[in-house]
Amino acid sequence: MVRPEKQRVVHLIDDTTAGGVMRVIDHVVTSPELAKEATHVMRQVARGKVAFKGFDADVIVSHLSISWRTLPALLALRLFHPQTKLIHVEHSYTRAFMEYNVAKERRFKSLLRLGFGLFDRIVAVSDGQRQWMRDDALVADHKLSLVRSYTDLGAFLKLPAASGDLRHFGAIGRLDRQKGFDLLIEAFRKSNNANLRLTIFGEGEEETSLRALAQGDPRIHFAGMASNPVEAYRKVDAVIMPSRWEAYGLVAIETISAGRTLFCSAVDGLADHRCIGAQVTDGRTLDFDQLSARPAAERCSDETNRNAIVSSLRLENTEAWKKLIAA
Repeated sequence: MVRPEKQRVVHLIDDTTAGGVMRVIDHVVTSPELAKEATHVMRQVARGKVAFKGFDADVIVSHLSISWRTLPALLALRLFHPQTKLIHVEHSYTRAFMEYNVAKERRFKSLLRLGFGLFDRIVAVSDGQRQWMRDDALVADHKLSLVRSYTDLGAFLKLPAASGDLRHFGAIGRLDRQKGFDLLIEAFRKSNNANLRLTIFGEGEEETSLRALAQGDPRIHFAGMASNPVEAYRKVDAVIMPSRWEAYGLVAIETISAGRTLFCSAVDGLADHRCIGAQVTDGRTLDFDQLSARPAAERCSDETNRNAIVSSLRLENTEAWKKLIAA
């Protein structure tokens, strides 16, 4: 029996800045498991300027930005590929994003309904994001799929789990308003415990203001961008994600796989991580004296459990992609 040719899946990206989205796509296009079912390739396009030509693809997956400026390009993508299955993965917009950043919610929701309506399937990257899409009727339920983000976690699993008291806290990510590191610094400075440390890994436009918030506290250190993320986790006992909004949060699954305690806010996709051991807290009311006193039994998973969690996350992601492409 002749095996039918594998489908060709083209992933479109308009922002190749190093970060979570690029790592998610890189995992998809290099996954041996997914390669058995389809050929996944990535193509970069200029934002808002999708070429007026046909892509050689059975399935096109958009990881593109949706805005009023990019809407004509998305319409062109649909018009020039009328018979091609089009999928859009929404990496950015969430309920909390809208609450913090959108003044005219009705107009914003109209934009999303128009943009989402051009695609055959819309992918939410977390259950929290999917529920928002349902609640606000942004996409018909039969067109909505859930594919939680994933990236290779093998290197993090090799780290020995942190043990003992929580003394060294870490924050990892872009230094911008979304991540809530200002809330973190303010909360940390309320503790007088001289044994605690906070290291912030990352770069971004808010670095100057964050350094000003931390000024005078020798316990707070800015480490810049971690060239090797695994080493950032090795240095800390726990990671805190006080994000104001977050579609999913790859740092969360990295933290758990590295055997570090994870504290995160309950917004959007971060709430999904409760089931793998995240401890949900409010970034505005963090009490570091209480956090550092948590019993070890409440915090870190043993090696067997960590491996099981990562295997489950990988399998769920793989099967979700296979189902999405085959549907």
